[in-house]
Amino acid sequence: MRLLYVAHRYHTNQAPIMKGLKEHGHEVWFVSHYQGKLEDYTYVTPVIAGYAKVFSAINWIYVNLLHRKESKACDMRLKYGFPSMWKIRKIVTDFKPDLMIIRERSVYSIFTCLACKGLKIPMILYNQSPLWEDEIKNDLPHKIVKSLLPKVRITPVLGTEGSNKVKEPGAVFVPFVMEPRLSPEKKEWFKDGKINILCVGKYEARKNILMLLEVFSQLRYNYNLSMIITGECADCFEQEYKRKLEKFISENRLTDSVTLLQNLAYGQMEALYAHADLFILPSTREPASVSQLEAMSFSVPVICSDTNGTACYIEEGKSGYLFKDNCKEDLYEVVLKCISDRNHLKEMGKNSFKTILEKCKFENYFKKILDCGTR
Repeated sequence: MRLLYVAHRYHTNQAPIMKGLKEHGHEVWFVSHYQGKLEDYTYVTPVIAGYAKVFSAINWIYVNLLHRKESKACDMRLKYGFPSMWKIRKIVTDFKPDLMIIRERSVYSIFTCLACKGLKIPMILYNQSPLWEDEIKNDLPHKIVKSLLPKVRITPVLGTEGSNKVKEPGAVFVPFVMEPRLSPEKKEWFKDGKINILCVGKYEARKNILMLLEVFSQLRYNYNLSMIITGECADCFEQEYKRKLEKFISENRLTDSVTLLQNLAYGQMEALYAHADLFILPSTREPASVSQLEAMSFSVPVICSDTNGTACYIEEGKSGYLFKDNCKEDLYEVVLKCISDRNHLKEMGKNSFKTILEKCKFENYFKKILDCGTR
């Protein structure tokens, strides 16, 4: 089978899917809007389709002149960027896919669908909005956008089903794919007698790393802890945030117990996950982080915010804990629960690994997208 993916970038959460497709004999192309700083091309090298020349000019003015002091100015391209329709159509006609999976309800996705109109290729929309949502917007602008995009939507975020929740017609929950990496039987716990904590996330305020450091500095007096923090640090805004963290570490005498790393390649992360006894992602407004699933695949218990999209993969008290979004006091309490009982940490690590084995198999993913592609 020939599958073509179109997304803003080749994120590391795509690597297990690409690996599964290739190993099962399928052909796959991945088309991305742009190239990210940290990407793993072990299984697929993406085709960079870029943007139409007119949008590239508009985007340069917007980012470099009008909003040059705003850290997220470049995100404008994610929602409003558009490709050369001729170039997209040529890529698609050259590959002749049996199925296309297009990321996000965006202008780029609309242009892609319009460029491929008449080719009769089944298409699926992929985004990370929950399966069960608070509301479904059906005003005229949203109806127009939906009419121009695939009718079937897949999401790796389940959300919470309830009497006040609604599910969009055509929406299907398709879990992330994640390979089991390190079984509980082979995992070595508490190296050097310490509880080793790992945090993975971009160096930006939304990740709440400073809040985690504040919690860590309170707990380290009564517990033998160490922590590694690693993430992308690519622009001046991320570098500035990292300097704030370094200042806090220095002022609070955490240099011997906290290590900051940056821009590690995907392959370098394996040793960090294997070494960790607890994974913490304190970020707010996190659509669906894959890093905590990577940790779980190494038999590591996890903590994340209750607004994190992938919180649905965590069984409270069994494979980890959730804390109230942006609440330092609640984060402190759940971290304390974990580090005060080492045997429970190990038990939660076993359950994390079990979750990956049962819920994140490639076969589950592939069966569901085949079903969606025939709707």
